[in-house]
Amino acid sequence: MASAPTDIVPDSEQRGLIGALPAAARPYASLIRLDRPIGAWLLFWPGAWAIALAGMGGGPLEPVGWTLIAWFALGAFAMRSAGCVYNDIIDRDLDAQVERTRLRPLASKRVSLKGAWALLIGMSLIGLVVLLQLRPLAQLIALGSLALVAAYPFMKRITWWPQAWLGLVFSWAALVGWPAVRGMIDAPALLLYAGSIFWVIGYDTVYALQDKEDDALVGVKSSARALGRHARFGIAICYLLALALWAAAFWTLRPQWLGLVALVPMAAHLALQVIRLNPDDGTQALATFRSNRFAGLLMFLACLVIGTTA
Repeated sequence: MASAPTDIVPDSEQRGLIGALPAAARPYASLIRLDRPIGAWLLFWPGAWAIALAGMGGGPLEPVGWTLIAWFALGAFAMRSAGCVYNDIIDRDLDAQVERTRLRPLASKRVSLKGAWALLIGMSLIGLVVLLQLRPLAQLIALGSLALVAAYPFMKRITWWPQAWLGLVFSWAALVGWPAVRGMIDAPALLLYAGSIFWVIGYDTVYALQDKEDDALVGVKSSARALGRHARFGIAICYLLALALWAAAFWTLRPQWLGLVALVPMAAHLALQVIRLNPDDGTQALATFRSNRFAGLLMFLACLVIGTTA
């Protein structure tokens, strides 16, 4: 006998961290992707890069820098969670038509719309606590991201490049982290932000490769569909532009060729992603996408080296 929609439970809620929670809490944990922290990592890294490149508030051993990074980590978790809930509220009917997303709590009606809004407000309040820890300019810039976040779920219906809009959103922390340390916006922060946008376009195009067929069926646009058989080339161009802009950010702080060596591990990692990528293998594309969590760490170490020795 077929199960009613409210009885459908994905395997991820039967095991792991979510599986250890009380049954009533599991759909809400799924709604904020508690079992998939990759999104929080990717939202966190640009802010951590900016803090490191700005000098960590005095040096690599200064507690102020690491405390600020800890606040950014909490903020990334809260705002990524809030973003997931908001996105699922907007896309609940669309998600129900896509194989990969049909079991999401709102799409499968295991969480009510009222419950989702309550969770969204709760996560936003945590984000507000983090916001209040920042300098005034950083607070204003952080608030400026809200319009971009609110518009993002609609981009896949409007443009073939919703990944570019996501790049604006997921890189925004770079514009917040720099003034959180220095109290102003400088050229390195803008270059770091611009480079991060292309990094996001690249890795989210990799992610979108999983859904090409389903997206085509329901009429969802994506860079993966727009690029078609040229996806690998397009991703490579995005990564090259990211590296060029990051190199420019480093050069403005430390105009020495030796300083650019710090980017070599990140460049090698991104090159391997492109070389190994199989655009027709969704499982491999997902693994490649997730590897950007480690790529973010490599970039953080590079920023830490430049920021604390410039």
